[in-house]
Amino acid sequence: MRMHDVRSAVFSASLCSALALGSVACGGGAEAVEQENVVVLSSSEVTSASLADIRSGVVLTGTLDPYLRVEVKAQVEGTATRIDVDRGDDVRPGQPLVFISAEGVQSRAFSAEAAVAASEASLAQARRQLESARTLHDAGALSDIDFSSTETLYQSTEAQLASVRAQAAGAAEEARRMTVSSPIAGEVSERSVNEGEAVSNNQTLLTVVNSSILELDGQVPVEEAATVHEGQPVEFTIDAYPGQLFQGTVSRVAPVADPGTRQVGVSMRLPNQDRLLIGGLFARGRVITGTREQAIVIPQAAVRGTNEGLYVLVVNGEAIERRQVTVGAVDPTEGVVEILTGVVVGDRVVVSPGDVPVGTRVRVGGTTDAPSSAGGV
Repeated sequence: MRMHDVRSAVFSASLCSALALGSVACGGGAEAVEQENVVVLSSSEVTSASLADIRSGVVLTGTLDPYLRVEVKAQVEGTATRIDVDRGDDVRPGQPLVFISAEGVQSRAFSAEAAVAASEASLAQARRQLESARTLHDAGALSDIDFSSTETLYQSTEAQLASVRAQAAGAAEEARRMTVSSPIAGEVSERSVNEGEAVSNNQTLLTVVNSSILELDGQVPVEEAATVHEGQPVEFTIDAYPGQLFQGTVSRVAPVADPGTRQVGVSMRLPNQDRLLIGGLFARGRVITGTREQAIVIPQAAVRGTNEGLYVLVVNGEAIERRQVTVGAVDPTEGVVEILTGVVVGDRVVVSPGDVPVGTRVRVGGTTDAPSSAGGV
């Protein structure tokens, strides 16, 4: 959670306040004691501000996707006669995947080859004629005009062969496209065609992904992006692997902010050489941008208000007191925030959702000296 998320949080449940006219009982751990006109808060609803090291960072959330994803498409029109791979199969670069039967393409390739052979034969004959004409011309038995005509015929035949060879190369290239190969090393993630199906030019047949590296893409506010740089270490947590921490790096930071949102694109990479992780997992990536040692910290849930003013509810003696606060570093992973002004070490703050009128008498049940589970401090 970013700082503006803390400031804009709205607490949906409310604590009960015990008024002079009587007390109203409510759930959520706060118990009204009618005889004493006080609100009883459980020890889980109150925690003490304490000193702790806090790490600030920029957080992205989203899905981890393979860094390479290629749609393998047909480049000729025909029928898929053979498919050598299926979903989950490993493939290497250049490996044949799908074979397409296209009689028209094959016929053009054969015709082009035949045309090349015929042109080569014609050129050979023209060369022999030119050599004979040169001999006669040198002996004075052939006029300059006749020799020039023979020489022109040879050059024309030579040019025709070059043209036919170019056409044959194009036809051969088209014929080679009847065999669809993998452009990258990876795994087949999707298969969109079956054997015997007609395929059209540019139709997607398979999708190949390389998940040896996974990427998490997102956007962060401009002010946060200023602290993020390519190559910075990233800590990943993945919902499917609770309690585990994965290490990666920042791979890209967009050079220009989105003019509409004033957000900057950031990409994070997570190495996955053993391919234990699969694409599509929900993850959180955090760039550690700084560490504050021995800061006054409280749970994020204890900070209330909006951008116009943040405050906390402090149990001062036996009454609720409202204090304006300024905050510093935020650690969304631990769920704590640094308090720069407004709270001192030992102050007891209310962390349960809702609001309690200033001056309300309260009693805290159990001990409150232990760190609150809400903030982990």
